[in-house]
Amino acid sequence: MESRALQLEQALRRAGVRVTRQRAALLRVIAGSEDHPDAAELHRRAEAAGAGVSLATVYRTLTTLQTQGVIEKLEFQGEPARWEAADQRHHDHMIDVDTGEVVEFTNDRIERLQAEVAAEMGYEIVHHRLELYVRRRGA
Repeated sequence: MESRALQLEQALRRAGVRVTRQRAALLRVIAGSEDHPDAAELHRRAEAAGAGVSLATVYRTLTTLQTQGVIEKLEFQGEPARWEAADQRHHDHMIDVDTGEVVEFTNDRIERLQAEVAAEMGYEIVHHRLELYVRRRGA
């Protein structure tokens, strides 16, 4: 986690943003997040850690980190934007429509099928994002 927080700090410095004590605490929260938190949840976690950071600073910091390419903004239908590290291996997402839980998954068959469909239509995939909106069976 510390190396991840350092990477985020370096991205802010590259963007000319001063790394205050509050921002450093927020970066530790972001680096330690293994889920897909929204800005309000990151703010809540930073406050719980005693960061004393404003929600506006959270939003500005997230936007700067996204611009620097170290985090990605995930916008799921009808939900506030969520965030994840940008240096992850390709994966897709399932969003539970009842709980809002985001589940990452990879599936080689889906990847092959997408490439085949694109090729049949005369294209090659340069980037894609797959989101499945799901509900637990029997719910």
